[in-house]
Amino acid sequence: MGFLSKLFGGSDSISEALQNSIETQIKQVKIPFTEQDVLELKALKAMHLKGADLTLEISLPFPCRSLWPSIEQNLSHHLKQLDGISSVQVEFQTEVVAHDVQKGTTPMANIKNIIAVASGKGGVGKSTTSVNLALALQQEGAQVGILDADIYGPSIPTMLNIKEKPQTKDGKSMQPLEAYGLQAMSIGALIDEDSPMIWRGPIVTQTLTQLLNETNWDNLDYLIIDLPPGTGDVQLTLAQQIPVTGGVIVTTPQQVSLIDAKKGLKMFQKVEIPVLGIIENMSTHICSNCGHEEAIFGENGGQEMAKKYRVDFLGALPLNKRIREEADQGQPTVTAEPSSEIANKYRHMAHQISAKVGVKKRNYANLFPNIVVQNT
Repeated sequence: MGFLSKLFGGSDSISEALQNSIETQIKQVKIPFTEQDVLELKALKAMHLKGADLTLEISLPFPCRSLWPSIEQNLSHHLKQLDGISSVQVEFQTEVVAHDVQKGTTPMANIKNIIAVASGKGGVGKSTTSVNLALALQQEGAQVGILDADIYGPSIPTMLNIKEKPQTKDGKSMQPLEAYGLQAMSIGALIDEDSPMIWRGPIVTQTLTQLLNETNWDNLDYLIIDLPPGTGDVQLTLAQQIPVTGGVIVTTPQQVSLIDAKKGLKMFQKVEIPVLGIIENMSTHICSNCGHEEAIFGENGGQEMAKKYRVDFLGALPLNKRIREEADQGQPTVTAEPSSEIANKYRHMAHQISAKVGVKKRNYANLFPNIVVQNT
């Protein structure tokens, strides 16, 4: 029988010729952002043919709920061209797994993938981008958390309108805070808003690892880590102790921002953390009165940087008053205006990032039990 025979239910009666035709048609439909079909992605889990009605069960390796209708439409269009098939229904689900991390680290049991968002330079909108990317992933069907690693200047509690303190059930670990369906943790939720963090490097890095390891994250598909600016102690700790699936660089097109962004990119490369792409923030300014768009910080800086270092350019975001206002009010754009052009840009970037992670090599470390040899 054909390649697809094992995917059909035992009661399905289907010829090998029709199976081969179905396989040919399925291969015509590439899943967005992957350049692969569902067979190459190993995402087609089962098929059922009752009369002329075909049902496909597809489990995609990255969250893309908003893309499901178009994928089903394309598959239906191709498969209904075959004699013997009059209708096609697709049952979707998302199955995110743990993927490879840098050498010397092991994925955490309750976090499948950690994505670090870095900028190298402060003031480029990295935290705003991190929050909106996390929310976009959550809206697309993933279980997502965000960790504010900027110990000196935590801003995530403000952007997510988090006012409560984290609770503990055992006196040893903390429950993650929740906002808009995200799990979150930040030193900003543990201290008073106007309290300065006058700490030396070792205390800062210890705090970061405690916030990560002593939070009871609940079965996360992705944890977004919002890194502080620079390439110092926190970034070094991240590279050496925290299992990171990939990194994202946020920059503005301005030359002084690009200089530091390049250092952040080189840092990821040196510690063998894959760079998933570059986001250019504040690409253009849009006048709130007349709508005129102007590249006040320069043009195509992030795109040229991505080309030079052979990494993906994930897209550009404008310097828009609404983004700032919504973040300050604790209502990020992806949640406040989910159908807006800017929210769609964040969603497009989230699709690219999660798809790149989804096709990476899988990590099986947490699937095998620990073997302990004891003398009896």
